[in-house]
Amino acid sequence: MKTKAKETVKKAVAKKTVSPVAKREKTKRVAFSVRAKEGSKVFLAGSFNDWNPTAKEMVDKAGDGTFAASVNLPAGTHEYKFVIDGIWCADPGCADWKQNDKGTLNSVKHVE
Repeated sequence: MKTKAKETVKKAVAKKTVSPVAKREKTKRVAFSVRAKEGSKVFLAGSFNDWNPTAKEMVDKAGDGTFAASVNLPAGTHEYKFVIDGIWCADPGCADWKQNDKGTLNSVKHVE
């Protein structure tokens, strides 16, 4: 009887339809950059990382005060800010801004 029960379980498992791998949402690599004082700690925070102020550190590879980072974003509209030495800043190089619920501005990036 035990063997029959095991076979039944094996058949049930074998018949179980495995859902196809969820379609991965297509993303596009988006570059962000900002100028800040050399040696600053700069992060990218936005709607794409739950506004976590330390989730994505930006790097000044050349040591000239130009901090950069890239993230993969799905198509749509994404709001973001830079966090420079603990101070939240809108992107001065972005002309598209939106007022947030704190009365300040978020920069807006449109990804197609």
